[in-house]
Order: sequence, then C-alpha cells, then structure tokens
Amino acid sequence: MFAKVEIVPRWIIFAIDICLSVFALILAKVLKNNFIIENINSLALYKSILLVVVVNTFVFFNIKTFAGIVRYTSAQDSFRILFAVVLSSLTIFFSNAIIIVLNGDRIISNVTIITYSLFSFLFLITYRVIVKYFFMYIKNAKLDKIRIIIYGAGEAGVATKRTFDHDAKVNKTIIAYVDDDLRKVGKTIDGVKILDAATLETLIIKHEVDEVIFASYTIPADRKEQIVDVCLENDVKVLNIPPPDVWSRGDRSTAQIQNLNIEDLLNRKPIHIDTEAIQNQLKGKRILITGAAGSIGSEIVRQVLKFGSGLIILCDHSETALHHLHLELEETHKDINFHAFIGDVKDEKRMNFLFDTFKPHYVYHAAAYKHVPMMEDNPAEAIKTNVLGTKTIADLSVKHGVQKFVMISTDKAVNPTNIMGASKRIAEIYVQSLNNSLSTEDFIFSNGLGYINDLNVKPITRFITTRFGNVLGSNGSVIPRFKQQIEKGGPVTVTHPEITRYFMTIPEACRLVLEAGCMGKGGEIYVFDMGKSVKIVELAKKMIRLAGLVPNEDIKITYSGLRPGEKLYEELLNDNENTMPTHHEKIMIGKVREYVFNEVEAQIYKLVDHAVINDNRKVVIQMKTIVPEFKSKNSKFEEFDVASN
Repeated sequence: MFAKVEIVPRWIIFAIDICLSVFALILAKVLKNNFIIENINSLALYKSILLVVVVNTFVFFNIKTFAGIVRYTSAQDSFRILFAVVLSSLTIFFSNAIIIVLNGDRIISNVTIITYSLFSFLFLITYRVIVKYFFMYIKNAKLDKIRIIIYGAGEAGVATKRTFDHDAKVNKTIIAYVDDDLRKVGKTIDGVKILDAATLETLIIKHEVDEVIFASYTIPADRKEQIVDVCLENDVKVLNIPPPDVWSRGDRSTAQIQNLNIEDLLNRKPIHIDTEAIQNQLKGKRILITGAAGSIGSEIVRQVLKFGSGLIILCDHSETALHHLHLELEETHKDINFHAFIGDVKDEKRMNFLFDTFKPHYVYHAAAYKHVPMMEDNPAEAIKTNVLGTKTIADLSVKHGVQKFVMISTDKAVNPTNIMGASKRIAEIYVQSLNNSLSTEDFIFSNGLGYINDLNVKPITRFITTRFGNVLGSNGSVIPRFKQQIEKGGPVTVTHPEITRYFMTIPEACRLVLEAGCMGKGGEIYVFDMGKSVKIVELAKKMIRLAGLVPNEDIKITYSGLRPGEKLYEELLNDNENTMPTHHEKIMIGKVREYVFNEVEAQIYKLVDHAVINDNRKVVIQMKTIVPEFKSKNSKFEEFDVASN
C-alpha cells in the first residue's frame, strides 16, 4: 500500500518546513521563559513569528530545502538544511541589529535565536529521517523479499546499497556487507553490518541468501572465482555493478546491476606495459593497421590512439565494419587524425597506392582469415589472404621504408592441424626469413621488386611476430556463441568433453602486441603468457549457472564432435622450440627454426599459383611441404599427410 504512495507535492514540504520552524521558535521562547507561558509577551511573539516566516520563506525558497524527495533523504539534503537554518538565523540576527540601530526594540533575543536554530535544524532533519526509515521498514517488511549480500564495503558498496534504497519498486533487502579488509569488519554502514568475507558461505546458508553483488573493483580474479564457486554451489545468483565511470554518476539505477559475465572470471591480473617507450616510438608517426575493423585490429587502433600518433590508417576490405569503426572514432577521438582506407591486403596495386599515399612508419598486420572450419573448406582463400596478403604488405613495407612490421599470429600456427593454422605458420616463416635476409648486402626481391638496390637504399624494416591464443569476445569466439545459445534456451553445443583453450582479453592481447612491437629488434616471434588453459565444457557449465540456470536441466549441453582441423588443446610452441625470457614477464621469445628466404619465397610462389587457380588439392600438398609438422586432424586432407611423407 505505502509503496504506491505518490510523491508529496513540493509546496506541502515547503509548508511543513515553515510550520516546523515556527514551532521551533515558540519552543525556544518557552524554554527561555522556563516554561512559564504567562511571561511570554504575545505582541512580541507575533512579531517574532512574522519575522521568522518572512525570513524562512525567502531562505527556504532560494535554497530549495523542499526539493529533495523526503523518503530518499541523503547527506546532501542534510547539508542543504543546515545551510538554510544558519543563513536564516544570521538574517534574523542582522535584522535585529538593524532595528536596534534604528532605535527600535529587538524582536528576538540572541539566546532565543541560538535555541531556535538548534530546534529548527533538529525538527527539519528528524521528520525527514522518520519518513525515510518508515518507508524503508515498509519496503523491507514484505514477505517475498529477495535477500542479498553486498561484497565490498567501500564507496562502490555504499553507492550500491543507496541505489536499492532509492528504488521503491525493488523488493530486496540487504542482509550484510562482506569485505576482505578486516579493519572494516564489525562496523556498520547505514545500519547494515560489515562482516568477514571468509564467512560468506556460512552467511549464505544461515540467512538463505538469494543474491551476492560484487561491489568492488579491486577483487583479484582468483579470489572472485572462489567466491563465485561458493555462490553457485549454494544456488546463489551472482551480480556485478557497472564500471566505475558509470557507477560514480548520479543517475545510477538498479537496472544497471547485471548478471556477472564469464569474462569477469577469465580476466587475469592487469598487464603493465612500458607506455613511455611505446609513446617514444609511436608519437607523431604514421601507423597502418590492416584488418582494422576486426576485433583485434580495432582494439589495436584504440590502444594506438593513446600514444599521440600522427596519422592512423585504418585498412580493411569490410565496408560496413570499417564504417562503424570510423563513426566510433569520430565521436570519441575528434582531435586524432585518422583515415579509413578500403582495400584488400592481397591486392598489390591497391596496397601500393596506400603505401605511396600515406608512407606509414609502422605497420600492424592483423588482417587474416581465422575461422578454422571455414578455412578447412576454402584452402585457396586462406592462402590468398593469410599468405599472399601478408607477403604483399611485408614486401611493400620494405619497398617504402617502413620502420617496423608487427604481424599478429596465432597459437594454431604451432604444430598446425588445420589450414588456418598452417597458413599463419607459412606467413610467420615468410616474414621471419625476409627479416633475416634484409641484413645481406646483395638482397634483392626475386619478384622483380629490385628497387631497393636500384635506389641504393639499404632496407630498414624490422619484422616482428606476436603469437597468442583465443581472445574473449572476438568475432566467432565461443563465449558469444554460448551466450546466444543460453538466451535461446539451449542446447549449448561443445565439440568435445575434453577440449581446452587458452583465453586472453582483447585489450590485454593488444597491449602485449604494442609492447612486443616496441621491444622487437627484428626476426623475433614473441609468445605471450596465456595463463591456464580452460576446459570448454566447464566454461559452458559456469556460464549457464551464472545465468541462474542449471546445466543439463534448464539448459542441455550437447557434444557435436571435433570440427575439421580442430585440436583438443592448443600449443604455443612445438616440440622443437623453447623460449627465452624478456624484460616483460608476460612476453617470451620463441626460438624457432630459421629458413632461407630465397627457398621460402620460391615455395610460396608455387603455393600461391595453386591458390590462384583454386586447386585445393595442390594447395594443401604444398602447404604440408613447406610446413612438415602440419598434420591434418579430423579432416578430408589427412590423406595428404601420407603422400607428403
């Protein structure tokens, strides 16, 4: 019933404030006269009341003490009322002083003014607090209330509680705060006790908790995962507050508190990079990013924007995706110079026009086909884009004096079992052998690009390769796919019960790409620390439970079988490779076999020739010749493994 009470008109609150201030004045005069009412001069009382009404009408109206909603009274409202009472009392005091100067009798004594001020502030605050807690009591008295615990007793936690307090439609009651900081344990905030987070499971069972809300931005990922496991084991829903820039604003709402995302659990400790060194390299430079509209390419764009580059060239052949990225950058980075360039990396003439026009200093090559099943069905296209496209951009980088070329590779290039991984390994081999050949005095492109020697210019381009695993939220990633399946009611399809994958966030991967590109001297293949591999079926189960559902009851998990070319687990190095550490704990240098450039280039020409005429059979056989460790799995191309031996 009370939840449906309309907000009282502001003029009624204003009238109540005036009446309470008059009552405070009368009580102050009674107290001054020792509660002997006969000693109070009626005429003087009427003059005092008139003065208080006039002054407070002016003060309260201008300071707007009536503006707040009484049931949601906050500390800000209290300060506004305190300021109004002090200003009112000072105005009355100076009014008395003026009257005395004009040879009149003071209307209110100074003692009465002080007493009136105290009573007025007390009454104006007390009735607001009573109303506020009355509505809170009515709200919390509902029988079907949802019982929640807020994890985190800092500013974000307090803001979370008050957001619930201000939403009369939300039928939830806060049982307690829990926090890992033992200094806070035992204290209270707004009447809610702070308890030790170590006792969370006991509290959940004892109080039959329905939800736990993460209201802290400093909880380590491993600790968060422990808490989530405890909650899910006890059928408790886990929620998360929005990012700090959203939650710190005044327009917070309970609708912004959402289910915890699986990405929040897979995130690891923040990666720190040498921003000063990167800025020294990139500041004022022209930077080309191929595949700029893709998930990795677009994040590299966003990261590079932070380092004051002179011009960013966004190259992609997808018109719609590039248009969306361009619109985003126009809205968020109006002061940055960038240009959207539509073109296919395997179109040599178009790419040469790009290099001629913009003359980039740095190239981040993220353009590639990456979906394993699609490339297994289209080997020729994988070669055209992943190999020929890389070769085209690499050759033009040398021709136009690019300082650094950073190639984005994949863990699927290690001991490849599919066309996509093998095509990326061939691209790795080409750029690494090209880098090594640039140090020779008699270097010349065998494809007729002998202009380096013709112009008597020594090649300066340094080629660096970065290799990492799956990134969270990328196009075609398993996590968005699982989310869609859960929203549709299932089933969630996993290829194999034992399949595992490494995961890394897109921003994390791109920061490491920039760091590796900065430290690279040329010829390195940098391998990123991907952390622990994750079992995909466990990932699916956890995502279902985070959605408040039960695996294999509400949402079924089915197994579709390994797709063509798919591995049970990914590797970052093959059996014949090992790593050397760098100054960055998350980045290692893979020690890989070195190839002779002329031999590699001749084999790639032969490979590309087969791809141009779409002879998939010869394409695959040639790929296995270039990459002997390429052994197809669960694929129609397994027959060529025997033929190539």
